[in-house]
Amino acid sequence: MYITSTGIFLPGPSIAVEEVENILGAVHGKPSSLRVQIQKANKIQTRHYAIDENQQTTHSNTEMAANAAEQCLDRAFIGREKVGMLAVASTQGDLPAPGMASMVQAELELPEIEILTTHGICSSSIMALKAAWNSMRLEEHEAALVVSSELASRLLKKQRYEAATTSTFATKRIDFSTEFLRWMLSDGAGALLLQNKPAPKGLSLRIDWIRAFSHAHALPTCMSVGSAGRTEDKRTWQDYNTYAEAEKDGALLLRQDVRLLENLMRMGVDGYLRLVEEGVSNPSKVDHFLCHYSSHHFRNKILELLDRAGVGIPEEKWWTNLYTRGNTGSASLFIMLDEFLRTDEVSIKEGESVLCFVPESGRFNTTYVHLTVVSQ
Repeated sequence: MYITSTGIFLPGPSIAVEEVENILGAVHGKPSSLRVQIQKANKIQTRHYAIDENQQTTHSNTEMAANAAEQCLDRAFIGREKVGMLAVASTQGDLPAPGMASMVQAELELPEIEILTTHGICSSSIMALKAAWNSMRLEEHEAALVVSSELASRLLKKQRYEAATTSTFATKRIDFSTEFLRWMLSDGAGALLLQNKPAPKGLSLRIDWIRAFSHAHALPTCMSVGSAGRTEDKRTWQDYNTYAEAEKDGALLLRQDVRLLENLMRMGVDGYLRLVEEGVSNPSKVDHFLCHYSSHHFRNKILELLDRAGVGIPEEKWWTNLYTRGNTGSASLFIMLDEFLRTDEVSIKEGESVLCFVPESGRFNTTYVHLTVVSQ
């Protein structure tokens, strides 16, 4: 099975690093004391948001996904009526229900198609990709569309934090675990078209294998939204008497326990070492490495751990657009693949291999995809 077309959608203008707080808003009118520190570590220079400077939504998550899908289909060499499956991934759709794939199907006006919504965080796009790939391996479809879209900024605007008035936020101070992601995440969507044969023109990517290892049993939740973040309080946002009470208690804020993130890097490298030991992957034969990491800080950690494990991939083989697109969660790899195939930075040749690594910090799911560049 082959990736024969790609598409992306990045909302609004490119936002420079020093303008981020102007878009998300200063909480209680006070500039963040942590923003510069976090941005310096992640080295993200520009990004995109689907909200404006008044914190008003400019594009829904469904619209972003559909726009990326439209670009992908417009670039394809087949008619959209040939697409038999639509798989859509996102951390959070516009509605709690129905699934986002239903909404995207309606937006695209695709009739009588098999759909799948995968819910998670960063790795949900790889789960959607694998489901579509497996369906095509069963010869149920000759083409499948896989889309991933993230609209994190709606959770990061100042009003969310100002509404948390009965928790520690009553002191008008945001704790690090809650503020961290505010300067890390951005918005965007990506789409991939899968077919049972390469495109008649240009380069396609053959999917060789997709593997994943979840470590949810091993450690506490690292990244989440829906609870107040207190170990002793087991309530979720749906257990409060009203949604307003949940919001006041900080249960609707996105948070990450940064103390656990080092474990994600270690587990990701351990997973790749397992694939090498099984003979599934050979690091010496990897021509291009597309690694989704949320911050430049973690790039060096991954490099060090891979080298220490004896499965290092030279840094000159790495390619990323994190610094210009930001961390778009589950959409990151799809956006990365689209730009990788179109960039002049690297020369991509038939027969070369592309290894993709997407770790997820929600509850530690590590995913891997191996692709080979082919032509008709």
